[in-house]
Amino acid sequence: MRFNRILLSATLVVVALVIQVTVLGRLQLPGAVPDLLLLTVVSLALVYGHVSGALIGFAAGLLADLAPPADHAAGRYALVLCVIGYVAGLTRPDGGRFRSAWGPMLTVVAAAIGSTLLYASVGALVGDTAARHVGLTGLVFTATLYDLLLAPFTVPWIMALARKAENDPMAVEAGGGPANKAADVSAGWLAGGTGLRIGSQRGGLRLKTARSRANKAVRIKGVKAVKGVKSVKKL
Repeated sequence: MRFNRILLSATLVVVALVIQVTVLGRLQLPGAVPDLLLLTVVSLALVYGHVSGALIGFAAGLLADLAPPADHAAGRYALVLCVIGYVAGLTRPDGGRFRSAWGPMLTVVAAAIGSTLLYASVGALVGDTAARHVGLTGLVFTATLYDLLLAPFTVPWIMALARKAENDPMAVEAGGGPANKAADVSAGWLAGGTGLRIGSQRGGLRLKTARSRANKAVRIKGVKAVKGVKSVKKL
């Protein structure tokens, strides 16, 4: 993994874990808890791919296992997020671009369901029957619902940050450099899920502005030329 990937991933994981423990974990919502750490791992895996997604998921899960008030065996959530990060990274398109918000949205749904079932399955293997007492169906439903509600406010921005860290701003050239040709993997979600437009539309606005200025300059020169001809004729 590149240094910028490690630095950005570590920062986002730590921030997500702090918010998870101090805010989301104390909301006392019915059923499951919104899993910001899971959404962070999924977002980074959608940009960096399956190998980096697995490594980030394992590290994030291990931190969650060791952070208080964790009451389960260490390594349990690390295994879950490692698998989720790997599988989520496999859904990354070859071109690195989602054409709509459905791709990331379905990935979030699958990750929420898969992480809940896998966590409960690992718990059953080690003798933890808490999910059985709470109700596995209710946990799956509430986990999916909460993560879907939280995803539009977190996933597109994390993906945009990860993609921006991947591209060197100095390598962007006006008129189409390598960074301009590289498709932004978060563009589909931002366009379809939040109504925002980035990249090509921003360049289109700049192009329209430049054209309007050029046309205005041509008209001014034309008017000056006509006035010059009239003055010559008068002489």
